[in-house]
Amino acid sequence: MSTDEQAIRDLVARWHAATATGDVDTVLTLMSEDVVFLVPGKPPMSGRSAFEKGLRSVLQTHRIESTGEIKEIEISGTLAYCLTLLKVKMIPVDGGEENTRAGNTLTIFHRQTDGSWLLVRDANLLSAT
Repeated sequence: MSTDEQAIRDLVARWHAATATGDVDTVLTLMSEDVVFLVPGKPPMSGRSAFEKGLRSVLQTHRIESTGEIKEIEISGTLAYCLTLLKVKMIPVDGGEENTRAGNTLTIFHRQTDGSWLLVRDANLLSAT
């Protein structure tokens, strides 16, 4: 496994861990300022600040547990993509019914000048399970 592939796998693992602990600030360091998230049936969520607002809002009422099985990582120059089978469980902090969604994601990363990678685009096909 190349060092770039390992760095992307580590980024994904940090994302899951930080989300599970509600560490929004760490999650934000893993994406570009101009990040775009695509989900079915909704307009694109553009920009780190839009993602931050949404995540902080969700974490006021829910805890998030997520796991991902990386199926493929391809790297070409300063761009890479990752295909992942993702499972996200939303757990109400005050009790109530959990909501689980699962499906495939396609994530694009960009290598920064310091050699690190940031998430720049993400499209997910999660649906209720």
